[in-house]
Amino acid sequence: MSDVNRRTTGARTEDMSVSNAARSSSGSMATTGSPRLGPLDWIALILLIVGGLNWGLVGLFDFDLVAAIFGNRSMISRLVYALVGLSALYTLYLSTRLARRTA
Repeated sequence: MSDVNRRTTGARTEDMSVSNAARSSSGSMATTGSPRLGPLDWIALILLIVGGLNWGLVGLFDFDLVAAIFGNRSMISRLVYALVGLSALYTLYLSTRLARRTA
């Protein structure tokens, strides 16, 4: 028993090597212990990058790429702006979730 890491929680004893292997194979944690991102996380991050690049273009060159592609103040461009804003809010939640997992 000395060569196997064991953890006692209440009345149950769990083998740590089995627990870590199960955690990494379940997809919630990678082999390095870092959290994995789900599809919604990736979509939010991509939208956040698109929005950041668009605002960079607006600030540096006074060029709004979203308006140039979808039309100025069109319904589609307003939808893109709204999705970028929602993704920013979701990314705030995501960053706190990731900080709790890695701490």
